[in-house]
Amino acid sequence: MQRTILVADDEKNIRLGLQIALEDEGFKVLLASDGQSAWQVITTENVDMLITDLKMPKMDGNQLLKKISSSYPTMPVVILTGHGTIESAVEAMRNGAVDFMTKPLNLDRLFMLIKRAFSHLDLYDQNAQLKKELEQLKKQSSYDKIIGRSEPMVKLMDTVHQVADAQASVLITGESGVGKELIGDALHQLSSRSNHPFIKVSCASFAETLLEDELFGHEKGAFSGAVSARKGRFELADKGTLFLDEIGEISPSTQVKLLRVLQERQFERLGGEKTITVDVRLVAATNRDLAKEVSEGRFREDLYYRLNVIHLTVPPLRERKEDIPLLMSHFLQMYTERNNRKIEGFSNRAKAAMLNYGWPGNIRELGNCVESAVVLTSGDIIDLEDLPLVVRNVSSSERVVIPVGTTMAKAEKALILATLASNKGNKSRTADMLQIARKTLHRKLQEYSIEID
Repeated sequence: MQRTILVADDEKNIRLGLQIALEDEGFKVLLASDGQSAWQVITTENVDMLITDLKMPKMDGNQLLKKISSSYPTMPVVILTGHGTIESAVEAMRNGAVDFMTKPLNLDRLFMLIKRAFSHLDLYDQNAQLKKELEQLKKQSSYDKIIGRSEPMVKLMDTVHQVADAQASVLITGESGVGKELIGDALHQLSSRSNHPFIKVSCASFAETLLEDELFGHEKGAFSGAVSARKGRFELADKGTLFLDEIGEISPSTQVKLLRVLQERQFERLGGEKTITVDVRLVAATNRDLAKEVSEGRFREDLYYRLNVIHLTVPPLRERKEDIPLLMSHFLQMYTERNNRKIEGFSNRAKAAMLNYGWPGNIRELGNCVESAVVLTSGDIIDLEDLPLVVRNVSSSERVVIPVGTTMAKAEKALILATLASNKGNKSRTADMLQIARKTLHRKLQEYSIEID
């Protein structure tokens, strides 16, 4: 996409010189001789960036900058002046300028500023597009808490829709943090039981006797401290869904009692004689290999088959990487609102690191990573340095180590060579990554006698 830059300056030679230089770099250039004319162009044309003189007739650069900051807050503005002072620079930056340059201009530095500014604009556009896709995905889905457009997730959700209204037990397997509980919730919400309770129990959170009490309840006087009768989770889930997380952690005696409930839909409270009948759809989840647990004698085979009538496997995040950008956008929106922060998106370096990382903790780890970055970043873009060290280290192989005492020329040459190698010799991508003009890169290659095959 060709970007449009407006150059506003009362000196004709400056305007025309910048027009030639910028058009040579592939930009569309519009011209204005004063601030008032520049404002008219901005309000009638699609302008992506403004380069403006500070001292102009009719409306000076600072007045123009204030109007732009109010009406077009994302438009980058670079201030030019032949009368640069610290005070005017500070005022221009305070009013929203991305940078401040004095005449005569250093074109290489100007091109670097332009590339950096448009890189930020691209990030804003990408973030806006991801937000739009996210909203469309949620609108199209009958269950909007699960975010994913990858083939594994589309297939999984198709199966969830297909089996949601069945009465058979469901076993959900997958690594820790992949979202097994959300799949259980989706099964409930998409079923005819959705108007009845969805009760969750983490089996690993309770000792053996406490878990039985939690599941089946107790009668008054059943044990010391049982001053009144108490319903268990099976009773509370009557006509609804009971979700048992970490089912592989339950003891052999609890396995026996659970098997009876699945077979007969009946049980007795602890210390009770009355048989209670319930209508409950059981959904269990585990990150263990239950078939292996059965073969090694740690899990009852008959219970395994009772639970495993319908088997759903939630893929790990590393197998659905195309979902990572959407999840990043989702968590960014969630945590910026929660922490009252205004952050536009992620830098390309941060995105690359997050896409390359393996996410052993899956979606839970990704969410924690984004929340941490939202809290720690000082700017409006999350950069590589804002990410946890374990995520940043993915990019460590792409870092250039330059010993102390290396000359600037040798350091620059090493950086250019490493970046070219990283981009497999692609000069355009290398220039973009180094935030210099392509012509500048060519000049540097000649200067350092670097040949590209």
